[in-house]
Order: sequence, then structure tokens, then C-alpha cells
Amino acid sequence: MNSIKVRTDLALEARESMEENARECRGVSVEEEYRKESELRITKVVIETMNGAKAMGKPMGTYITLEAPTMAQPDEDYHEEISGELAKQLRKIIPDIEKELSVMVVGLGNREVTADALGPNVVDNLTITRHMVKEYGKAAFNKKQIHMVSGLIPGVMAKTGMESQEIIKGVVEKTKPDVVIVIDALAARSTKRLNRTIQITNTGIHPGSGVGNHRNAITGEALGVPVIAIGVPTVVDAATIVSDAFEKMMRQSGEEPLEIQDELLAGLGELYNMYVTGKDVDYEIKQISHIICTALNSALEI
Repeated sequence: MNSIKVRTDLALEARESMEENARECRGVSVEEEYRKESELRITKVVIETMNGAKAMGKPMGTYITLEAPTMAQPDEDYHEEISGELAKQLRKIIPDIEKELSVMVVGLGNREVTADALGPNVVDNLTITRHMVKEYGKAAFNKKQIHMVSGLIPGVMAKTGMESQEIIKGVVEKTKPDVVIVIDALAARSTKRLNRTIQITNTGIHPGSGVGNHRNAITGEALGVPVIAIGVPTVVDAATIVSDAFEKMMRQSGEEPLEIQDELLAGLGELYNMYVTGKDVDYEIKQISHIICTALNSALEI
């Protein structure tokens, strides 16, 4: 199956797609934790060297993945547990979180496309404090310390004619936040991870890379401030689904699917521009948006 081009925004899946003998490559460390009671799996992938980054196809940095099979199901207690763990991981990865910070939360994506509306939905419901602190001071919240939280939804280039990075950089230069948190929908390699996985990374984000629609990178180097990215895979390309089904069929028939026939590869080429999501994606996006929003409000509370 080496002929199939794997598209994924998840560092965990990038590692899984590597050859078995290359998974333990130098410069990449992996820590896993599984909680049987909640079925929550936490995986931390740290890419420490340039060689490791080249092997993984991802920038150097830390990637934390939370996998929960029933994340999008209507279970408030379970959502609180995931939100609490996500907030805990965010506090670990956001620099100087114990100090007062000015934090700008950016919701990437197109709110008119359900599978791409995660970022805008989170920012819509976030607790925004910057304007109140600027106007009335910390007394408005009856606190001695408080993070100043602002929100931005830059839209998409098709509507604004501008790169999201250009809009964000302009606002960063004007408002001078200490850290930027970017939220976006991602592409996955496996349908089992759709709307069931949250990835946090301190490497920023390359909008659209998972679906072959490369836009300017939103990173610390580009903006001049640390960038934390939160992403949830909401789509998988159709070619991957077809190739996986073919591989499963071949294995069940007792054959080793080492290479796909040229005719199948030619047919898959047309599917690389088609992306699939779940039938309940509108409901699931709302549930996951609530989980992330709750986690951010908790993590940014002193």
C-alpha cells in the first residue's frame, strides 16, 4: 500500500504510517497513557531534531493527542472529563500560563461549511475578557489576576480575499498578545478518529494542508509570538477510504496487498479531491466545540 499518498494533519497518524522499522527513529519520542474507565487515550509525540521532523513530515515540537471513542455523544459527565483533561494539557503547553497573559484565540474555518465550522463555533461561545479589563480593570471580575482573552474569526480567503495569516498578523501587531491559540478542523487518515480526537501542538498550524489546499502558515515564526494549535479531524479523503476497503478485502481473501494494481491507482486519483465526513457532523461539531470552549475557559482562568 506504499503507493497511496496518505494525507493527515495528526502527528500520531504520521508516525503510524511510517515503516515499522522506522517508527523508533532518532529525535522522536512517544509517550502513551490509557485510562480504561473513560476509554481516553493520551499520546504525546515530541519531535526533537530536524531528522525526526523530516522522517515524520511534521515541524519540530510537541504534539498531544486525546482520543475518546464517544467524544461526540450526548454525555455531559463524559464531556466534563474530557474538557478537564484538555484544560490540563493546555496549561502544560501554553508558555507562562501561571502569569497574567494577553491571549488571542483564533477560530479558523468557514462557518457555512459544517465540517469546517469548528473554530468559529468555539470562539462564538468563548468567555472574552480583554475589553472589560481594558475598560474597568480587574475589579470588573473581582480578581487580583486575570488573563485578557480576545477572539478573532478571520474567515476564509474566498470571502475576504486575504490570507488568514495576513489578518491575524495585522491584529497581533496592533493588540500585541502574549500568545495566540488557533483552532481549526483537520483531516485524518482513519475514519475511526473523525470527531473523536483532539490534537494540541506548539508548532502552530498550516491551514488546509490536510486537504491539499495549502495556505500561509500560522506559526510563532510568522507572527512573532508563541502559537498553540488545537485541531479536531472532521474529514478524511475518499481515496483513503477506498484503499483501506481494498486492503481489508485482500487480507480477508488471504492475499498480501503489497502493491495496488495500476488500474485501481488510476481510479483513486480522481478521489483525492473528495472528502468525506460523518452524517451527524453538525451535531458532533456542536458537542466538540462545547468541549473545547469549556476547556479553554478553564485553562485560561487564574
